[in-house]
Amino acid sequence: MNYTTGEPIRDTKAPAGPIEDRWDTRRFSAKLVNPANKRKLTVIVVGTGLAGGSAAATLGELGYKVKSFCYQDSPRRAHSIAAQGGINAAKNYRGDGDSIHRLFYDTVKGGDFRARESNVYRLAQVSVNIIDQAVAQGVPFAREYGGLLDTRSFGGAQVSRTFYARGQTGQQLLLGAYQALERQIAAGTVEMHTRHEMLDLVISGGRARGVIVRDLVTGEIETHLADAVVLATGGYGNVFFLSTNAKGCNTTAIWRAHRRGAYFGNPCYTQIHPTCIPVSGEYQSKLTLMSESLRNDGRVWVPVTAGDSRAPGDIPESDRDYYLERIYPAFGNLVPRDIASRAAKNVCDEGRGVGPGGLGVYLDFADAIARLGRDAVEKKYGNLFEMYERITGEDPYTRPMRIYPAVHYTMGGLWVDYDLQSTIPGLFVIGEANFSDHGANRLGASALMQGLADGYFVLPTTIGDYLAGGPFGEVGKADVDEALGQVTGKIGRLLSVGGTRTADSFHRELGKLMWDHCGMERTEEGLRKALERIPELREEFWNNVKVPGDEEGLNQALERAGRVADFFDLAELMCLDALHRTESCGGHFRAESQTEDGEALRDDDGFAYVAAWEYGQDGTPVLHKEELDYEYVKMTQRSYK
Repeated sequence: MNYTTGEPIRDTKAPAGPIEDRWDTRRFSAKLVNPANKRKLTVIVVGTGLAGGSAAATLGELGYKVKSFCYQDSPRRAHSIAAQGGINAAKNYRGDGDSIHRLFYDTVKGGDFRARESNVYRLAQVSVNIIDQAVAQGVPFAREYGGLLDTRSFGGAQVSRTFYARGQTGQQLLLGAYQALERQIAAGTVEMHTRHEMLDLVISGGRARGVIVRDLVTGEIETHLADAVVLATGGYGNVFFLSTNAKGCNTTAIWRAHRRGAYFGNPCYTQIHPTCIPVSGEYQSKLTLMSESLRNDGRVWVPVTAGDSRAPGDIPESDRDYYLERIYPAFGNLVPRDIASRAAKNVCDEGRGVGPGGLGVYLDFADAIARLGRDAVEKKYGNLFEMYERITGEDPYTRPMRIYPAVHYTMGGLWVDYDLQSTIPGLFVIGEANFSDHGANRLGASALMQGLADGYFVLPTTIGDYLAGGPFGEVGKADVDEALGQVTGKIGRLLSVGGTRTADSFHRELGKLMWDHCGMERTEEGLRKALERIPELREEFWNNVKVPGDEEGLNQALERAGRVADFFDLAELMCLDALHRTESCGGHFRAESQTEDGEALRDDDGFAYVAAWEYGQDGTPVLHKEELDYEYVKMTQRSYK
């Protein structure tokens, strides 16, 4: 697949001046909408996870008319509810040296110096407000004996800044956002549309003015118009088929916005989480995360000798290799996710992996139980231990957990400026759906932080600056009809193929191809193989996919087929992005670019930029580069040793 290079792109919304003052400067310079005019303006929010739910609730509270959409049967079923370990905030309650600047630095360094300074500093600043907001909502964060909020450590940090609610932090935070959203629904400021899937974006007059959605129960295709559109539809990890994401997570909303003109930023930046339950069989449909918080007290190890098949309890300390503690003594088991994942892959490649197929390492709590007692460990991690036992049939209190890396998160997403606005005026993108804050690797417990920062605090300010420029006039009927035609045409095409293979079978094959060639380790040879095979597989899909039923009423096979079709196109762009970026950085590891001891080797002279991809007129990708300038952090080779 070829591409062309277009004009450079710049974020023109980030103010100049001292970095600690930039967000205040932008808030003051942003135009305001008076309360009476807010009632005349409509905003569509697609997605009801932490970013979308908090955004819709806040915009409704401000007085805008909000239409909220999700494909689940309830907003609280958004995938944010599955987040386990915690949420970062620079509160420094422990007095252990944390600060806004330290969280900023840790995030930029953790992202391997491939994120914008201005965005990351704002995220660190706003983090302290998120905890206050959640506590006011009644989110039951864990507390110390004296009643103060408790914190724990996560990867890539040497301070304890992660606030948590046992192993259910995402659930509790989402319920807080959900109750705020339901309050606005009851007040009439938010109109909720459950079981609706966005299938296209309406562009009129060069602006985003609405969405085309399908009612997943009746099959009806609907048009909804507004003055601005917000996408909060999450990440695209399910392009790999097997991931820790919910099965419904998909790329359709952001991909179809990309086809309409929204640039896609850094699509090859995907995160592999080091602590997941290993694959158990050929017919498995998803993977299960074991929270990174477990690495606070669990110790990761493998046998010293390859092929050692003894039970873990029979292997003495002298025959164990606590390899993270050995290689990275300064951070030990709490190195960032990309580093921990590659280290696990390396020891398994050496033949020292454990469990079926040798694709696993041990996460051992024996020392923690001996030091703290079983009751204390159970209070911290009990629900996670129970989940592990239900899935594997093994008791983690008496036998080490078996874990292995799996796809978990995507740092790439639609390109946005400091205001979270895409290259399409009026289209804002928040949470995991955008690319903005994490560079080439996200630190643990920062996804919840970004989602709520965007939804509660950033978007409600910046979208007002855009809406103050309205009204934007009537939406052209021809523009709506064209978008409707695209949607109905694609549905009709999928239903008319009448082939012999299910969409899931194609998805599984595509996922295996992506994992092998665009997963934890990428090579030029492997990426070229993928770029050769993906178009062939896509052509076979469009000639041989079987979608039973029709477009009227509930048809989950049709839903899946549409999502898989978009995954094919995205997968091709991901591999192209990975091929063009010949350096290694964060979660993007090119085998050709590594240090003598196997760490990611960046090329700052050649690749210190955001790759913003445009969907070209003939479908040929166009690369626009946004140069990354660092004033407050010095780019260095990351070291966690």
